[in-house]
Amino acid sequence: MSDHKPTVVPIDGAALLDEVEAFHRRFNIFPREAAYVAVALWDAHAHLIDCFETTPRIAFLSPEPGSGKSRALEIIELLTPRPVTTVSASANGLYRLVGAPEGLPTVLFDEVDTIFGPKAGPDEALRGFLNAGYRRNGGALRCVGDGSNQTAQIFPSYCAVAMAGLGSLPDTVLTRSVIIRMRKRAPNETVESYRQRTHEKQGHALRDRLATWADRVREQISDAWPTMPEGVTDRPADVWEPLLAVADAAGGDWPGRARAACLELVAAAERDNDESSIGVRLLTDLRDHVFCGADRLPTAVILECLLRMDEAPWGDLDDKQLTSRTLAKLLKQYVTPGNKPIQPRGIRTGSGTPKGYYAEDLADAWKRYCPPPLLTSATAATSATPQVSGGESVADTATPIRHTHAETATPLFSVAG
Repeated sequence: MSDHKPTVVPIDGAALLDEVEAFHRRFNIFPREAAYVAVALWDAHAHLIDCFETTPRIAFLSPEPGSGKSRALEIIELLTPRPVTTVSASANGLYRLVGAPEGLPTVLFDEVDTIFGPKAGPDEALRGFLNAGYRRNGGALRCVGDGSNQTAQIFPSYCAVAMAGLGSLPDTVLTRSVIIRMRKRAPNETVESYRQRTHEKQGHALRDRLATWADRVREQISDAWPTMPEGVTDRPADVWEPLLAVADAAGGDWPGRARAACLELVAAAERDNDESSIGVRLLTDLRDHVFCGADRLPTAVILECLLRMDEAPWGDLDDKQLTSRTLAKLLKQYVTPGNKPIQPRGIRTGSGTPKGYYAEDLADAWKRYCPPPLLTSATAATSATPQVSGGESVADTATPIRHTHAETATPLFSVAG
């Protein structure tokens, strides 16, 4: 008998990821190049999640149907291990699926907006599964057995999860996810027609090669501590660490492409979070379109200004106009520089002492939560000066803050006496 071991044919990890990316490009139009990089790395990471402390979710979201979200899941299904596609699942069923002896599944949630969207009922158990399963030590404590013979048992939830849906997701899920904001194809954007019976074998052949490559780099990846791009820390670093570890193991141009994609998609997610937060939108509008240099404003004036903004949500906030009560509730979640909740205070005017808000109380929240200011000129500041009922301008009821031009140190407008 021969003592020769069978020859192990090397697998070029970078070339393999190139093929995975190219396979997606045949059927998917993603909104940015970074998305192709992220999705290819995510496919590969699903074969290696036992090596990581966390497994990022990947979410394909869009404002309208027909944007290619479900197709993205269909291609991922071909390339990942033990895929399970669902549009409706119970948390208990998923916990048992993850604990099955066949191995960890790749769970693909389509139409996830029916679970978390505005028309969906609360499902804290399912949300808990998605949140807890993001970390290896996540799980659920359940009683099993009958009657007095019940015992406590921990059900694991750690598995790879991809999602597709309309709108957005709860913040607790979004921050654990790589977000791909899908959009409808433009007339000049074309993809290959997908036919499962034709393309399934091609995808599965690629999946099997990914699995073989994953087995060969498993030990290397288990000990990896990938260097994060500058500025990527905390939860985004947890999300991207497995993907960067895969890129480093693959080599070639993937380590550089992965870090560029990380920076781009993390920045995009942060911008989306700022825009989706009604509180941040309120703070930004108050600074850029309402106060505009004034050091205090009555609540009535603030509401009048906000409701005049055509592109803003304040005239139709949960089917109602913004009120003084809602304004107070939204601002109360932020604090003043003195670390007290922002609340309305009395403002002395020539005709009384109405309740209102002071710029000094909002200053810390503006600095911490808002993007850079939009207003940089005297024209912008003065043109937005709101009018109080009776023809009285804000300048008559509140003292503007003294602004100075950065280059000439010339006051943009003087303090009203």
